Amino acid sequence: MWSIIQAAGWPIWPLILCSVLALALIVERFLSLKTGKVAPPKLVDEAMTASRNGVPGPDVVTQLEQHSVLGEVLASGLRLLNANPKASDETIRVTLEAAGRRAAAKLERFLPALATIASAAPLLGLLGTVIGMIVIFGSQAPTQGAAVSGNPAELAHGISIALYNTAFGLVVAIPALIFWRYFRARVDGYLLTMELSAAQFERHLIALRNAGGQK
Repeated sequence: MWSIIQAAGWPIWPLILCSVLALALIVERFLSLKTGKVAPPKLVDEAMTASRNGVPGPDVVTQLEQHSVLGEVLASGLRLLNANPKASDETIRVTLEAAGRRAAAKLERFLPALATIASAAPLLGLLGTVIGMIVIFGSQAPTQGAAVSGNPAELAHGISIALYNTAFGLVVAIPALIFWRYFRARVDGYLLTMELSAAQFERHLIALRNAGGQK
């Protein structure tokens, strides 16, 4: 491996940095975008059951908020009714929407960075290719007014730089692109689930407010 890095020259180091960063982002997103941490399937039903007879106290709301990302959205509505039992329909809706936007930002965190790596890696590989071509043409430059002189070592080195960087750029970009699309689709699915859940919970909160009951 070290021999390949040496043959590829200095242009490969930015690609190595990109590969390490991409791997770290992929692992982090895999851990953060687990269903249990984002939108547990029965969380809405459990939250509605817990608040069936009135708005739960702050301790229960805090526990729900810390449960998952969807829990943060649902807890924002309960926290609003705790603070303002007569909150209007519009206020409830705006509160849930604001919490939903914060949740969306949390789910989409680091995805732009992964997309940037997927886009930049082939360009960095192309940069290495261009540098390799410069080395190749430099090795074929005429010296002292004589005919073109070929330096086999420089020629081989230039070819190595060009090919290794092109290949490594694609090796970094392709997985980064695949995982970015995977995480993007996963986040979009979560956002749809959270939007539907928030709409359902909004109706529950309005009914709870109209009932006027609090624990």
